[in-house]
Amino acid sequence: MARKKKLSREDEDEVVNHMQRQKPELNINTVSINFKCKTENQKKFINLIKEKVIVIGAGYAGTGKTFLSCAEALRLIKTEPQYRRIMLVKSVTVLKGEEVGFLKGTLDEKLSPFMESFKDNFTKLIGKALTDQLETQGIIQVQPLTYLRGRTIDNTIIIVDEAQNISYDNMKTILTRIGENSKIIIIGDQRQVDLKNKKESCLAWLAEKFKTNNHFGVTEFLKEDQVRNPIISVIEDMFDELPPTIS
Repeated sequence: MARKKKLSREDEDEVVNHMQRQKPELNINTVSINFKCKTENQKKFINLIKEKVIVIGAGYAGTGKTFLSCAEALRLIKTEPQYRRIMLVKSVTVLKGEEVGFLKGTLDEKLSPFMESFKDNFTKLIGKALTDQLETQGIIQVQPLTYLRGRTIDNTIIIVDEAQNISYDNMKTILTRIGENSKIIIIGDQRQVDLKNKKESCLAWLAEKFKTNNHFGVTEFLKEDQVRNPIISVIEDMFDELPPTIS
């Protein structure tokens, strides 16, 4: 039997180059961003994001607020050239009885656990590889509230999550950072405030103010909008029955 000829180094390089050329380029423009609204309030929320510069989506957990925000932000990045990046802003407020100061690592490493919900949604929509690539390229960015003051943010879709844990002063800081060709999407659930002083939460007040001003858009997500898992509604009802001294 004839011995198989060994490839030269040049031939091996050519084979590798050929295989790389055959692989489709990983690019936001080459992927489909498919999602379907399941309730009327979800449709309203998406339409408001398209139409308005600043939008609030407030209400029950499991209603798709974060997923829809990420999906529409990706679609806008893909189809509207004035938008060049997605900035994720989230208050690093821990749950009752929990602390974050002991966590080791850099600031990015400390923030990473708080931003996983965002990344999970992007991964569902476009896959982990492209999500990681967009983050490396700076198209998807994570920005702590602390470092927003003094900046003007242009050509950006800003998604503010867990807005119920943001105070009046800090929300004012976020809203006044908006520059040319930018949008702000504010999402949260007023029923899950983790601030030590719940009166400092500005989400309910802001939504009420925005309702009466045509510059802004507000969608209130109700219990019937819950799409994550039917049992969430049962859990919500159980905890609604807690005595005020506990809740």
